[in-house]
Amino acid sequence: MPKKLIEVALPLEAINREASREKSIRHGHPSTLHLWWARRPLAAARAVLFASLVDDPGTYLPPEEAQRERERLFDLLERLVNWDNVKNPQEALNPGQGVIAEAQYEIAKSLARSLNQHPPASKEDRPAIEALLRQAPPVLDPFAGGGTIPLEAQRLGLSAHAGDLNPVAVLLNKALLEIPARFAGLPPMNPEYRKEATASDRFFGAQGLAWDVRHYGAWMREEAKRRIGHLYPEVEGKPVIAWIWARTVTCPNPGCRAEAPLARSFWLSKKKGKEAFVVPERAPEGIRFRVERTGKPPVEGTISRKGGVCLVCGSPIPLEHVRQEGKAGRLGARLMAIVAEGQGGRSYHSPLPEHEEVAKKAKPAWAPEFPLTPNSRHMTPAVYGMTSFSQLFTPRQLVALTTFAELIAAARERAYQDALKAGLPDDGVPLAQGGRGARAYTDAIGVYLALAVDRLAESSNVLSRWQSAGDKVAGAFSRQALPMLWDFAEINPFSSSTRNFLDAVEWVAECLEALPAHPPGQARQVNATDSVNGVPSSPLISTDPPYYDNVPYADLSDFFYVWLRKTLKDTYPDLFRTLLVPKEEELIADPYRHGGKEAAKRRFEEGMRQVFRNLRTKAHPDYPLSLYYAFKQQEVEEEEEETEDTPQVASTGWESFLQGLVDEGFQITATWPMRTERANRPRGQGSNALASSIVLVCRPRPEGAPKATRQDFLRALRQELPAALKELTQGSIPPVDLAQSAIGPGMAVFSRYAAVLEPDGRPLSVREALALINQVLDEFLAEEEAELDPDTRFAIAWYEQYGYEEGPYGDAETLAKAKNVAVAGLMEGGILLARGGKVRLFRPEEYPEDWNPSADKRPSAWEAAHHLIRLLAKAGESAAASLLAQLPGHLAEGARALAYRLYQIAERKGRAEDALNFNLLAGSYGHLALEAAKRKGVQERLFG
Repeated sequence: MPKKLIEVALPLEAINREASREKSIRHGHPSTLHLWWARRPLAAARAVLFASLVDDPGTYLPPEEAQRERERLFDLLERLVNWDNVKNPQEALNPGQGVIAEAQYEIAKSLARSLNQHPPASKEDRPAIEALLRQAPPVLDPFAGGGTIPLEAQRLGLSAHAGDLNPVAVLLNKALLEIPARFAGLPPMNPEYRKEATASDRFFGAQGLAWDVRHYGAWMREEAKRRIGHLYPEVEGKPVIAWIWARTVTCPNPGCRAEAPLARSFWLSKKKGKEAFVVPERAPEGIRFRVERTGKPPVEGTISRKGGVCLVCGSPIPLEHVRQEGKAGRLGARLMAIVAEGQGGRSYHSPLPEHEEVAKKAKPAWAPEFPLTPNSRHMTPAVYGMTSFSQLFTPRQLVALTTFAELIAAARERAYQDALKAGLPDDGVPLAQGGRGARAYTDAIGVYLALAVDRLAESSNVLSRWQSAGDKVAGAFSRQALPMLWDFAEINPFSSSTRNFLDAVEWVAECLEALPAHPPGQARQVNATDSVNGVPSSPLISTDPPYYDNVPYADLSDFFYVWLRKTLKDTYPDLFRTLLVPKEEELIADPYRHGGKEAAKRRFEEGMRQVFRNLRTKAHPDYPLSLYYAFKQQEVEEEEEETEDTPQVASTGWESFLQGLVDEGFQITATWPMRTERANRPRGQGSNALASSIVLVCRPRPEGAPKATRQDFLRALRQELPAALKELTQGSIPPVDLAQSAIGPGMAVFSRYAAVLEPDGRPLSVREALALINQVLDEFLAEEEAELDPDTRFAIAWYEQYGYEEGPYGDAETLAKAKNVAVAGLMEGGILLARGGKVRLFRPEEYPEDWNPSADKRPSAWEAAHHLIRLLAKAGESAAASLLAQLPGHLAEGARALAYRLYQIAERKGRAEDALNFNLLAGSYGHLALEAAKRKGVQERLFG
């Protein structure tokens, strides 16, 4: 069978750049439809699917022509992964210029080869292309989650099938795949549009549906305001954006017993020239608050990870006391400040008693009285007595959310009558049963309005904080957990500012307009461990399996499920038949749920083996299977209000993943590291948190595959792994990712054998194979070090022992002789200082700003690397690229290799700040090299 492009080559840098950029894209992007955790970037999924369907040119062209053809496909892929080129479905399919149309043409040509049919004449030959695409294998993602992979399959014109056990995930996939395609091309039904409609109006995809979602969402907002607007008073004639509250607890000091406010921070705004903060003051009644705009808070806050302090008497407040009071139902809340819509921006106001009284008068008619999973690792409010979802909301928030949720039924009825007047048939078939008439259409409007209410719920709760740096509200899920919060922001859903209800409706509508809505897709609630998946023929399988115990999807999605069930249980009765999200069958390793760590591990391993067994049985034999492999998931998160150390999540879960994959007969044919996270994500700031996934490309291992001895395996590793590592490092894979990225090519060697046997006949485990892969990685880095100049080799050895700290001159002299250099020469080379019987290496910031490598009589890779680090930190990539353009090739390449070696040492020695510097240099190197090459080209044209 012909190899696919994904098994041979990919333009990784372009894919990774767009995957990373995509995390900052908002309006219209499918990720904004509804929150989902650990969502893969669309760019990566689009590239993987395209390259899994298109033949590698080496299968049908001679080598030289094949490489030229690959470069052409790379150019197409670079344009295909750019969101700006695909965000408008109509333009993306324009046969003359649309990048999706080009991609479909290439897929169709490969399909024609495999089916022995005539290829389409050109990319304008849409009928031929679409006829071939209909013969393509369906794409199945059995762990569909947020819908990234099936959505991108649909965007490429393929039959997309999403499976997931979680009903929230299934609903999201229906909203992305099924519903838009069913009502594609319909005009809006609302009377406001029909008054202005003309015969020339055309609506592409789900644009008409999106207009109706906006219309009935606006009606809901006005009706809700009529009913409950009195609960949201103005301040000084200005609409309120948010009320800032602090939790309170009775001081444990018997002589005080004051109501002590618990606040993480008293800052309201840190924007220059617009600073504002809360000043807590002692008063006869305890503590009162006022807002100031000059200076800074007298105290930063009253609670941290280590406990709190009473502002009245100064006594410490142990966290255990807070927990006990919370479990007894004695935590209170006090209004600290009011944020309003002012001229030219936010205005901040001291709390008003009447505002506090209005909030207390809110009496919800319904509340989600469902238990919060008492898993303290991910759901810390339970530790403080908040054991029900109803306790995650203030009474006023419950009134608002319940009002909006109940108005969806009224909005649907209005839409139903309007749809009948607009001419949609009254067939009575609901959406869940495949209906396309007025009833189903208005059910669909209800789905998107329910998602808008969910968006509102995500920021209308007591776990949403006010961000003083951005003057806005951050929702409950800043990470993959529900952490306890002390001071929280209560938004006004009727404001015109941050996270109001109409904003939520607009986010949903913009996303809906940008969906491909063709061809029809399908989403089912199905367990991936079941052999039946409902796909009509052998599928191409691409999936992002669960992350061992990192993300408790079922526990977290209960937060949204309780509201979705209230609004949609009549629309999708089968999907919302349970009170909460099903958890028992969820394939994660949850020690809390599954009887301890070892039992959870065994259960996860057995489940993944069953999944792989099913995938091997069902997968289309002509296409590789692609798996997203998030290999290092250390969840050491941003500082949070929960006060105890957050445990680390070991990556050993992926040993189970790999072992199951190999044992069930898969061979890894290629691996690709994909950068999938923003550099400014909470865990990325000031940490070495991993930012990659590995895409493993697999095929069933051939029957009769040979066995190998441990020595055979090690010999093959030493022959093949260095070349793969060279490609990874030259492609600027950051050092923080390198060790894990090496797993891919190493496992490619291991998995091609039916078994690797120890001398006693025992099969080598994946854990042991990984140890050998790491051993060869160390050998590779050591060999790269051996090729560096003597000054740099000395500096590496010295850095390993002393870092940038001082060491004895005698040690330096001994080491220098061993490296065939002299300490005086190293001083002349400008990399160290020797005085007073002590020696130390210069730190990057100590290197001179006027360094000219061409005038340096003793340049070294060490010196070059440290100048590049200095420039990256102080002047940015442009200045660093200018310097790189001046470096001779051996110094430039040496600086790159050195960054990987030094990162390895710094990480092992616990030198976190140094490791960040080395990681930054290596991770930026590819981009710097491209910029440097451009500058060299300009110089050669001007002066050559």
